[in-house]
Amino acid sequence: MPSEKAFLDIISGRRPDWPAAAARGALALLEPVYAAGAALKNLSFDVGIKRPQDVGVPVVSVGNLTTGGTGKTPVVAAVVQKLLQRGMKPAIASRGYRSVDAAGNDEKRVLDLLCPGVPHIQNRDRIAAARELVAHGAEIIVLDDGFQHRRLKRDLDIVLIDATNPWGYGRQLPRGLLRESRHALKRARLILVTRTDLVSSSERERLLDEIARDSSAPVVTSRFVPHGLRDRSGLIHSSDDLKGRQVVAFCGIGNPTGFRATLERAGLLLHSHAVTAFADHHHYTRDDLEALIAEAQASDAAAAVCTLKDLVKLPPIDAPIPILALEITLEIIDGSTAWERAIAGYGIPRAP
Repeated sequence: MPSEKAFLDIISGRRPDWPAAAARGALALLEPVYAAGAALKNLSFDVGIKRPQDVGVPVVSVGNLTTGGTGKTPVVAAVVQKLLQRGMKPAIASRGYRSVDAAGNDEKRVLDLLCPGVPHIQNRDRIAAARELVAHGAEIIVLDDGFQHRRLKRDLDIVLIDATNPWGYGRQLPRGLLRESRHALKRARLILVTRTDLVSSSERERLLDEIARDSSAPVVTSRFVPHGLRDRSGLIHSSDDLKGRQVVAFCGIGNPTGFRATLERAGLLLHSHAVTAFADHHHYTRDDLEALIAEAQASDAAAAVCTLKDLVKLPPIDAPIPILALEITLEIIDGSTAWERAIAGYGIPRAP
């Protein structure tokens, strides 16, 4: 099986050789089959053949059109923190894709750190998860990666679009990364464009124009900013501690390019000017860590740095250098009023 990077090199067109071209052709033949299936599922809900299930409390969904890499986890944390500030009792429901063990997958482990004490159930049946959370006192459900999960009725659909690759190479799965057509944006109640600081002003304006063709929802632009460096004991250090120093960087996330840009913004110098990228949701082994530590020692790096999603699932190891995670927070650039109103408008208990 080809690696995730090899697959992306093929569908993005970065590989111009004839085997890659042949693979793109084969994937293009499968694309209409996938697109038809997605369209039929949506049609069944649009015309009322299937009906979303109401779990009795408001539901806020955070999702996207493409597979992975838009920054859902820090956005879910931001939504939950807003609801907590308003005195609500939120809870999180998610699928639990590629869970490490009973403690849940990397996203749940990160959200447990960022939203301590907030209940979070992972279940392929998100309706069952939401009902269990409500039974235990949740006043509002935040549905992680829920835009395509239309079985669960929601009050607010927040759709994330990554400015650096907004349309997943312009094709639906498996030829591209779109889970469904861009026209699905008509279901969104709020659109959050992430990483807008990583594209030019002309690219940003063009993207906003493209969004407007498919949606009349308010559009909020944002970026992820470095917040600090978390060590394996949970202690948070200032990113200034490593500013101007060389580090070995690695990650197993959907958008390693975005991670690299955030590291550079924090002033860290990347060994070989690169990030060692593993597959999204990669389960690390001791061999992986030993190789990274050896690389760091050989290059006289001050630390090995990864994302929080990586740090929470690293196996125990005695490392001669620090292994740190760069924490990020969501920062709204334009549209803060729409963002605040969206959370305030739907983050209230329903009348009995």
